[in-house]
Amino acid sequence: MTSDEQDGRARGEAGRLPPRWFIRTAWVVHRAIYRVTGGRLGLRPPSRTVYGMMRLHTVGRRTGEPRVAILAYLEDGPNLVTLAMNGWGDPPPAWWLNLRARPHASVDLPGGSRRVVAHEATGSERERLWALYRALEDGGSLDAHAALRSRETPVVVLAPTEEVS
Repeated sequence: MTSDEQDGRARGEAGRLPPRWFIRTAWVVHRAIYRVTGGRLGLRPPSRTVYGMMRLHTVGRRTGEPRVAILAYLEDGPNLVTLAMNGWGDPPPAWWLNLRARPHASVDLPGGSRRVVAHEATGSERERLWALYRALEDGGSLDAHAALRSRETPVVVLAPTEEVS
């Protein structure tokens, strides 16, 4: 089998993603559930086999307006780790572009809120954190899904901080 055939095969497995309209609808429904229940539903802590869900508060890089996204995360010591993917679509998510412009943010977790500062994991840190995601219950297709993107999926570390700028 040639490398082109192997690449096509990997893309075929990852091609089983739901259509974009379905992913976007799921995001809208998730935010609505959080809002309607006053935050009682929609967030969860991570476990050894399943990622958690958090709300990330950023500031728009162009507008300066507050922005909120609900994201999957893992804990790595005191840090929270997420993947900057856009439903596995190619463009980077707006929240990641906002964090790159203004890395100070805050998150809502099931146990409360905290202030964080973001950075992109690189080198061995990225490899280690990517492996944590790959080890999750649904992480077996992580590499195949990432292959659909034209660029490497950033691994974002949100470290606790007392500063806000």
